[in-house]
Amino acid sequence: MLTKADDYPIHQTAEPIAYAGTDRNFYDRYFFNGYTPDGSVFFAAALGVYPALNVMDGAFCVVVDGVQHNLRASRVLGMERMDTRVGPLHVEVVEPLRSLRVRVDKNEHGIAADVTFRSRAPAIEEPRFTRRIGPRTIMDYTRLTQNGSYTGWIEVKGKRIAIDERVLGTRDRSWGIRPVGAQDSQPVAPPPPAQFYWLWAPLNFEDRITLYHDNSDAEGRPWNTHAVMALTGENGENHMGSCASDIVFKSGTRHAKAATIRMSDEHGGAHKIELTPQWNFYMSGLGYLHPEWGHGRYRGELAVGYDTIETAKAPESDMLHLHVQAFSRAVLTGPDGLERKGWGVLEQLIIGAHKPSGFVSMLDGAK
Repeated sequence: MLTKADDYPIHQTAEPIAYAGTDRNFYDRYFFNGYTPDGSVFFAAALGVYPALNVMDGAFCVVVDGVQHNLRASRVLGMERMDTRVGPLHVEVVEPLRSLRVRVDKNEHGIAADVTFRSRAPAIEEPRFTRRIGPRTIMDYTRLTQNGSYTGWIEVKGKRIAIDERVLGTRDRSWGIRPVGAQDSQPVAPPPPAQFYWLWAPLNFEDRITLYHDNSDAEGRPWNTHAVMALTGENGENHMGSCASDIVFKSGTRHAKAATIRMSDEHGGAHKIELTPQWNFYMSGLGYLHPEWGHGRYRGELAVGYDTIETAKAPESDMLHLHVQAFSRAVLTGPDGLERKGWGVLEQLIIGAHKPSGFVSMLDGAK
């Protein structure tokens, strides 16, 4: 059960806050994204706490005019987890499970922001993610996901961009165990082949939101998958009885050019979402799979970095650009003539074999 306290980075395990643990890979993390309806402006932010490593890190990214600007920061935690500031980045819980604020102070890299998230629908507790390889627990975490709107402003190289309630998006909070910090010096024996299949699609429609995810093994068997539809407001959510997806990949890549999500509600009603990706936001901007700014890395008392990515020119088969959130158009159809148009993201991270997709090695692309 989610409580207001779960919006603060003070967890000890993948259980609710009352439980404590000792795993060095424990983390507690905020994530945000937001986008204009036409996708011309997209931003994302993250802040992670790694209490056993005594590190906090975060990033703020904004895509405008086809350029992704990535501002990253890392500092020593100092064992004070309630101080959710790292370098110029601040995350503030305004009203738990309803509203949060992200600020980026002016800095030498010309990226600044002050945006406030407000919920459009309830926070959704996703099924607990637990993944073991042999005797070792690799993942064990809980995540809440919530769709909402933003207000405020973002500044890029002196240009102020107004953010109003038409800017929608998603925020999540996750906590538990993931591989963080330095690579394990002794993996489980024998070392297994690298494999990870992940899709995550939080979508916004005029009067509702949907959420779908899929973690599958190399044979295509889901080990964690779930779908939810919720009307806007405080009316609760409808957890679908079953769900599945089909991806059409761009040739030579592991990124979708089209996707279909199918969901059945508790009464057997069939829903379908057709997704058309428009362009990719690269999650390395937030530290994912980044060789220098990976999550939980010790970078000294305080470090701040900045770089850019031209989204249309990024080599998609490169490991640095493998993990993406594709800004996507969405068409939802369902029982009783339901039809809605919306938008959101299709997050994709596919490493190693996945039989239904035709992938057999570490990074081979679609034919």
